[in-house]
Amino acid sequence: MHFVYAKSILTPHSMNIYRGCTHGCIYCDSRSKCYQFTHDFEDIEVKQNAPELLEEALRKKRKRCMIGTGAMCDPYIPAEKELCLMRRCLEIIEKYGFGATLQTKSDLVLRDLDILERINRKTKAVVQMTLTTADDALCRLVEPCVCPTSRRFEVLRECHERGIPTVVWFSPLLPFINDTVENLDGIVDYCVRAGVKAIICFGIGLTLREGNREYFYAALDRLAARAEVGGLGTGEMPHKSGESGMKQRYIKTFGYNYIVSSPREHELMAHLAKRCRTHGIMLGTDSVFKWMEEFPSTDPQQLELF
Repeated sequence: MHFVYAKSILTPHSMNIYRGCTHGCIYCDSRSKCYQFTHDFEDIEVKQNAPELLEEALRKKRKRCMIGTGAMCDPYIPAEKELCLMRRCLEIIEKYGFGATLQTKSDLVLRDLDILERINRKTKAVVQMTLTTADDALCRLVEPCVCPTSRRFEVLRECHERGIPTVVWFSPLLPFINDTVENLDGIVDYCVRAGVKAIICFGIGLTLREGNREYFYAALDRLAARAEVGGLGTGEMPHKSGESGMKQRYIKTFGYNYIVSSPREHELMAHLAKRCRTHGIMLGTDSVFKWMEEFPSTDPQQLELF
């Protein structure tokens, strides 16, 4: 971890307090070389003046809006527990009457629900949580250094109980690994039980480009090697096929494609749409983003009077 003084923070209504991550997700697109990291991805760059930059930017804004964070790097990496930069930024968002929408995989967000509740009463706050697999054992393999899916479900449920709307990112889905009806149903069941408002799904698959492709393939090899020596429990890594077998299956099927779509995409997307309609969950990308970015024109408490 290293500290820098950033020159700006909002671009134009979103921010990244940290650059890099230690969650260790094997599929992370943020590792791609196109983002031009000049340091190791796990050597977190901390924008130590982020709260001051945010306050300066919000003070100058003539129109209030939703302020987003987490699209590039999770704002609730373990270091946030001590640094509290995200919490200070939320306090500033509340102070100036803006809304907040954040994306995370971490249960550390529970620490800041008090501020998010206050923001939501005044304007709007949205918590977005990534869920990729309903199986905690598999989750610990593909997202090894962050809380498992069952814990993220508890976070979503707590947000719902406090009146904070939630959105689930059902992405990415890894072909030949968790692109199954059973996994899809498990995630939707979690969403129903947690009162999730919407699901964002870009399709059944993932993206692979230079930087994250190599990391992903190396991770598949490591997991295959662990399976060979008995380091994995039965069924933890579906469709295991020996050392580098899964990697070779990807290469044979997808080559060097940027968009890696599951052969079952059409079937699974149709099933997901049906399940969401049944349970009244909004499903999409543009429509969900539009809803999240809409800044309320009237105080929610005033609406309750009528």
